[in-house]
Amino acid sequence: MHKTKLELLSPAKDLECGLAAIDCGADAVYIGAPGFGARAAAGNSLEDISKLVNYAHKFWVRVYVTINTIIYDGELDEVRALVTNLYDIGVDAVIFQDMALLEMDIPPIQLYASTQTHNYDLERIKFLDSLGIRRIILARELSLDDIRKIRGSVSADLEFFIHGALCVCLSGQCYMSCASTGRSANRGECAQPCRMEYSLTDSTGKIIVKNKHLLSLKDLNLSAYLNDLIESGITSFKIEGRLKDAGYVKNITAYYREKLDSIIENNSSLVRASCGNSIIPFVPDPDRTFNRGYTSYFVDGKDEAISSIDSPKSKGKYLGKVASVDRTGFIVDTEEEISTGDGICFFDEEDELVGMSVNKVEENKIITAEQKGIRPGTKVYRNYDRAFESELKKKCERKIRVGFLIEETKTGLRVTAKDESGVKVSKLFETEIILSEKGIHANDTFKKQFSKSGDTIFEVSDIEIKFGRPLFFPVKEINMMRRTVLELLEEERGRKLKRDKFIPGKIGLPLQEKSLDYRANVVNELSKKFYSGYGAESIEPGFELQKDSSGKTLMTCKYCIKDEIGCCPLKSEKHLGEPLFLLNGTERYRLLFNCKECEMMILRE
Repeated sequence: MHKTKLELLSPAKDLECGLAAIDCGADAVYIGAPGFGARAAAGNSLEDISKLVNYAHKFWVRVYVTINTIIYDGELDEVRALVTNLYDIGVDAVIFQDMALLEMDIPPIQLYASTQTHNYDLERIKFLDSLGIRRIILARELSLDDIRKIRGSVSADLEFFIHGALCVCLSGQCYMSCASTGRSANRGECAQPCRMEYSLTDSTGKIIVKNKHLLSLKDLNLSAYLNDLIESGITSFKIEGRLKDAGYVKNITAYYREKLDSIIENNSSLVRASCGNSIIPFVPDPDRTFNRGYTSYFVDGKDEAISSIDSPKSKGKYLGKVASVDRTGFIVDTEEEISTGDGICFFDEEDELVGMSVNKVEENKIITAEQKGIRPGTKVYRNYDRAFESELKKKCERKIRVGFLIEETKTGLRVTAKDESGVKVSKLFETEIILSEKGIHANDTFKKQFSKSGDTIFEVSDIEIKFGRPLFFPVKEINMMRRTVLELLEEERGRKLKRDKFIPGKIGLPLQEKSLDYRANVVNELSKKFYSGYGAESIEPGFELQKDSSGKTLMTCKYCIKDEIGCCPLKSEKHLGEPLFLLNGTERYRLLFNCKECEMMILRE
């Protein structure tokens, strides 16, 4: 029976985060290269990536490296050399955006299409599939029905984000940062304008909403939709967070590992993509690490409220409402235990997020240096959980179960080891046979010594001893046999792990669009050559090469401000004087609405 492999894909800011993700159960890890990653602040040396690959492959965990920025002509040779180096150190795939990679003379490393390659349009996805791209990372805005249609139309593996921060623009195609600051998101330097404050005005200049984070979204959490996503055709479940610390990565990875393992355990047609059992010394809880509140976004129709309009900061876990306040402190009606050193926060009368540290807890009263206007009835959150952060620092381990068979032969002992993946090795130790004076109890020594696995990647789950008579061997010799066989088993596991190679499609489908504008992100001659070869007749230079961005669409969003504030013309009789504008200091952006497609466009004025 063919089984579908499910992959839990975790982020790694650095080597420490990558190792933590593996130990907590990730089936794959994605990490930034020394350059050309969409998170410029999360680059890593080839040496560290090599260390991560070597550790990951012990558990058949894959490592993907992000080279998902656009590339200028003067950088093409550097990227070509970088991809070659990544292939040489064993990286399993490169996540890319720029089509120049498909025109380069590079080793046959797998190329995975980043969300920025327009992975919301079915025809575009079919085009990428026809090129031989073996994995397509879908836009977060897609619904379950959208995913089902895509699954029925392409053969590529489908990857989908299930947790973490959301980019407000469709498929991550954002030019707002570049337009306002010169820092291009396509170059890994996003200034995060979507997390800033804006005022919304109508055509007369009347302020409709003042100084709110109108483009800031809650964080994604699709833990309740994993079964639906599997049924729809997703096989790789991606956690966002290449700027997050190791504690966050451990918590969220362990949480989704539990969820997916439970699903796999109850469905014989599914299997996890890697091996090993993770030993987690804490109870994972996504509410107890960084989050802006959670949304399921558009996966099952639009979520009711998807913005974090009052603050882009982490609220953490909701504790309860303030029951009473006096001059020394206040009491929160909660079942959670609050400790000295915790960070708590609340929204004040101006809907500003206010934070404070817990200086002391007396029975159920919280003592802080300042009460900062907190009142009875105020909702209180904990955005720093001191006890939980301490728990997250504990070491997690990952082990592969192995069983031993120890048999007597004419010339010594044969030791066979077989692991949970079915990998098997056998070694004959020719040695002098000595009868045991202790009789059958000598087997206890073998079992005791072979049950140890030390600092290896293995844990012993079963030991079978087949001796025709009581034998004696020195403990030192028994330990040598165990170490030798486990080393052979680890080597054999390495040989069994095969790396998939990129095989270009025989016939790429022609492009549907003959004219490509700046949103095709063409900034080099190889990318231009690629699109011309598939039927593009005119190609506008990418946004970063444009001298004047006025009037250009900086974002297209499935998120709609009118809908979010209760003024959607399809749901409400409230009408606003359009066009609407977003103001931030001297910056002014015009909003356009395509209600038929339920899309909002942001243009530079």
